[in-house]
Formats: sequence, structure tokens, C-alpha cells
Amino acid sequence: MTLTALAALVPLLPFLGAAAGLLLGRRAPGFVRPLAVLPTAAAFVLAAVTAARQGTGDPTDAAHRLTVTGSVPIDLALHLDGFSVLVAVLVGLVATCVQLYSVSYLRDDPRYPSYAALVSLFTSAMLLVVYTGDLMVLLVGWEVMGICSYFLVGHYWESETARAASIKAFLVTKLGDVPFLIGVFALAADAHTFRITGILDAAAHGRLHHPTVIALLLLAGVAGKSAQFPLHTWLPDAMAGPTPVSALIHAATMVAAGIYLVARLLPVFTASAAALAVLAAMAAVTMIGSALAALAQDDIKRVLAYSTIGQLGYMAGALAVGNRDAAVFHLLSHGAFKALLFLGAGVVIHAAGTNSLTAMSRMGSLGKRVPDAMWTMGLALAALAALPPLSGFFSKESVLRAAEHAAAGDTPHVPSAVGWTVFVAGLAAALLTAGYATRLFLLAFRGSGPDAPDHGRQPVVMTTVLWVLAIPTLAFGGLAYRELPDWFGGAPLGPTLVTSVLGTGLALVGVLVTYGAWSASTATRGAVPAGAVVTADPDAEPALVEAEAIATHEEIYGDIAAADDPGDPGRLLLGPLHPLASHGFRLDAVYTALFVGPVLAAANLVRFLDREVIETYVRAAGGTPRLLGAAVRRAQNGNVQTYLSALLAGAVVLAVLVAVGG
Repeated sequence: MTLTALAALVPLLPFLGAAAGLLLGRRAPGFVRPLAVLPTAAAFVLAAVTAARQGTGDPTDAAHRLTVTGSVPIDLALHLDGFSVLVAVLVGLVATCVQLYSVSYLRDDPRYPSYAALVSLFTSAMLLVVYTGDLMVLLVGWEVMGICSYFLVGHYWESETARAASIKAFLVTKLGDVPFLIGVFALAADAHTFRITGILDAAAHGRLHHPTVIALLLLAGVAGKSAQFPLHTWLPDAMAGPTPVSALIHAATMVAAGIYLVARLLPVFTASAAALAVLAAMAAVTMIGSALAALAQDDIKRVLAYSTIGQLGYMAGALAVGNRDAAVFHLLSHGAFKALLFLGAGVVIHAAGTNSLTAMSRMGSLGKRVPDAMWTMGLALAALAALPPLSGFFSKESVLRAAEHAAAGDTPHVPSAVGWTVFVAGLAAALLTAGYATRLFLLAFRGSGPDAPDHGRQPVVMTTVLWVLAIPTLAFGGLAYRELPDWFGGAPLGPTLVTSVLGTGLALVGVLVTYGAWSASTATRGAVPAGAVVTADPDAEPALVEAEAIATHEEIYGDIAAADDPGDPGRLLLGPLHPLASHGFRLDAVYTALFVGPVLAAANLVRFLDREVIETYVRAAGGTPRLLGAAVRRAQNGNVQTYLSALLAGAVVLAVLVAVGG
């Protein structure tokens, strides 16, 4: 089988699995789980084979003309190079782990067939984005992921929280997709093609007439899809979906798509210094703001959500300083340990055993109860904090190295101010990231909350998946930084002495300061509010426990993001900033005041004008003929005497008029 045919099967198999799952889910329930796992696992194997065959050789391109549009044709194009095939392997690995994990996590969920089919479709769409060589085909996968996220985030649609989160995710990402679509058309108009290779050739030879406008339009879509400031607010709320969905969205699909797109089209962005400056500012605010917000959250999944936003900020920062290799390196590394963190959180959620299950301050000491989750999540959190020798250390150091290089003025087309912005923000975020990672571990596994009933051993499939993902978390970085330059552009990715000392030193400071704050505050930790803990059925499946918690979230706790726990080390470290950070710096309230309120006011005005003004004229226009008709109808009553009387009266009137006129 040729390489192109092999690669074409990779997105096709999950798509066929999704179609079969939707068609046969209710008619043949015994086939649901095989249709969920086997096509995705086969796609992962084929993606690995494709990567091995593509290797470090020249890019592979193939195309078939889909349609002639009259101006810019659309091709079903395939483009394989070092970093696209490796990203596809990551997508396949995480999607397979999620499907396997979900078999146990949602084993009794009545909507599992549609859930599994949507996960497969989600995977297929991301693989299409990764492999395609045409922007219009990429746009198809881009939008399919958006609709899949809407349905998956709203999986527990009985809950108002889940319904609102799904709508918010859809609308915010679509807000970015509108300028993104305009940018794609403008880019094709300048380059006279939707083919990515043709666009890169046009950018390299200066044939793009509006690079700044195009880059800024594309960045709007990237900010929405990859949850970058200011369109990041949908991602923490998307935690209302099942935990495996969170792992898929955060680690290998959707949010990675925007970063991947900028990496593929990086010469378009480096053609505009203004666009790079905007991207750097966006990345810097995202890194620091999300890390502060994560340090204030009490919901374990919201901590991880803000963590994802911050790590995507690192990737965006690497792209802002013109280093695609470092961005993709961190994307690959982050995908493994973030999937592990979310799936580990699912185990912790089940072990917590109460409707306060996502609130870390209400968790008991779970370390002895779920040792697999504790050890694997400990590794993943250390990787998140960029502690050597874990994968996150090497990939984050590659980003800091690229920023340092740009700050020194050694990167063509990148202003040194952009480099300094990313470098300083990256170091500050390294300190904060280590702090909230340490806080999460201490509260979840060494906390002093109420002890829940012991659920016994967690399902073997779920814990096995955690250890599988722990392997790349532990070993990927040390192996990859030497090998990846051959797969990418050849630039070195290893850490330097300066960035290693600064980054690791700040991370250790963050760990130690947070541990000290936790130790000092343990004695003053607040008691659990009376009536807040509602013990779940110890035999219930994890997904049903989580669904019940989401449904009772508001009535038990109000806003769980701002739990009133004076013993929280995050509260101690942030001080007066904590209330603001716990609510995401109230950006939703700002957007409501600036945009939602005026739009609703305009809608009310339009409704008033429509009902009270326009409909008044419409009713009047219809009422006048109706009155005339009623008058005429009275004359046409079928009474002959009345007709004769009217005829006689008319004759008399005519006679009088003739007489007067004569």
C-alpha cells in the first residue's frame, strides 16, 4: 500500500466507526464498544506506520481536484511531513486511550453509543486537519470539531450547567471563526490557491499583499479554537462535559488545532511584525493570567483547564518568536501529560465519592485510596511544572530557548521586544505553574477533607491507561529533543544553561513556597459546610457520579471556583487578588457589560419596534379592508325588499340630482 493511501485511511477509519456507531448503536448495542475502540486503535497504528514510513524524508504531497470554483480551486490534498505525522500519532494515541477509558468510565451511560460515535468523529476531524494540504478541507475538519465539542460538552444535557457550557463553547469559538473564515478567503485571494504549499511559496516570495490583515484575521480564529486571551473563557466552563471528553479536547484535538494551524502557516505570520507582536502579547497575557486563575480554583478540572490555556500560551509564544519546532515539541509533550492529568482526575473524582467530588478542598486524603492515580498524576504534574528530567522540562525549555534567542535579536523577522515579552512571561508562568501544580497534588492527595467510602480498586482499564500515558510523560522529552530536529526544521531543541537554571530554579521556588503555604495553613483549614457533602453510591459508575455532581453543583456550593476555604494555600499566596482570580478576573462579566448587554438591549428594541410599530401598521393595513368588507357584506344580505328599497332610493336621488342640475 502506498504511503498516501495508508495516510488516507487514518482519518477515514474513525469516521467510518462514527457512522457505524450512530447507525447501529441502538439496533446492535453489542457492537458499540468494538466500533468505538477498534477503528480508533487501528487509526493510531496506521498513523504510527505512516510516521515511520515518512520519517525524516522530504514532504509527501498528493492532491485530487474536488471542484473548479471559477477562481480558486479546491483540492482534496494530502501533505505529510515530520511534524504532521507526529501530531497524528499523538491524536491517535490520546483518542485510543480515551475510548478505552470511556468503556469503563461510561459503562452504564444510556447515551454511550452517541458519545462514542461523536468521539470517533471528533478524532477523524482532527486527523483531517493534521493531514490535509488544502485550507478549505482543513476548514471542514475545523468546523466538525466545533459541532462535536458542542454535543460532547453538553452530554449531561439534563444539567443547566452542561447546557450553558456547550452553548457558550459553540458561540465563543464561532465568534472567532467568522474573521478566521474571512482571513482564509483573503489569504487564498492573495496566493491564488487554497493549497498550503502554494500559500507558503507565496509568503516566501513576498506575494501576499495584506499579510498583517490576513494574519490578524486568522489569529481571531486561533484565539477562539485554542482558547487564547481574550476568547479563552469557554474552556473552563467546558469542564461540564464527561472527564474523558476533557482529556480529548485539551490534549490532542480542538485546542491544539489553532496552534497547529499557525505552525503550518508560520511564514504568513512572520511576514508581519505587527502580527507577531499581537501574538506575543496574547500569549503573555494568556500564560500569566491563566496561571493566576488556576492557582485560585477549587474545582480540580478547572485547574487543569486553566493549565491547558497557559500551556497553549507557551506554544503561541514559541510561534510568536518564529520557532515552529519548539511549539510543536511542546504540543506533543503537553498532549501526553495533559491527557494523563485529566484521565487521572476522572479516577480521583470517582474515588472522592461525594457530590463535592470536583472540589479539592472537600477531598480527603486519596493517596492511599488511589495509588495509581497519585503516582501517575504526580509524574504528570511534575512534567507540567517542567521539572527535569520529565518531558515537560525539555519542551518548555525549548520554548524559553527560542524566546531567549529572539530577545537577543538573533531571529530574523522577529523584533527583540517580542522575544523579551515571551521570555519574561514564560519565566513568570513557570513559577506560577509549579505553584498551582503543587497545590493540586497536595489538596487532592494530602488534603484534610472528609473521608468518603472506599470504592475498592478502580477499574483496571482506567488505571492501565494512566500507566500507558505515564511512559511518554516520563521518557518522551529526553529522547525527543535529540531526535526531533531531524523530523522538523533542524534547529536545536535542547535546553541551555541560562534557561535551565532560570526555569528550573523558579519552578523549585514555586514548589517550595506553595508547600510552605500549605503546611502553614493546614491547621486553619476550614471545616466542610454543613450539609454540603452528599455521599454517592459507592457502586455507581464514575460517569454517573460525575453527572450527579454537575447537576447538584449550584444548589450545594454556588460557585465552586471560589470556595470559602481560608486554609487554601492559593488564597494565602494570592491574597486580595484571590477573589478576582477565582472568577477568571470576571472577564465574563466584562463581556456581558460590553457586548451581551448591548446586544440584548438592541434585541429588545428591535422586538419593541417590530411588535408595537411595524405590527401596528400591518394590523391597520389589514383592518381597513376588513371594515370595508363588513360594510359591503351588510348590503349583500339576500333580502329582495332591501335591494328594491335601495334601488328606489337610488332612483330618487338620481332624479333629484337631474332636476337640480337642469
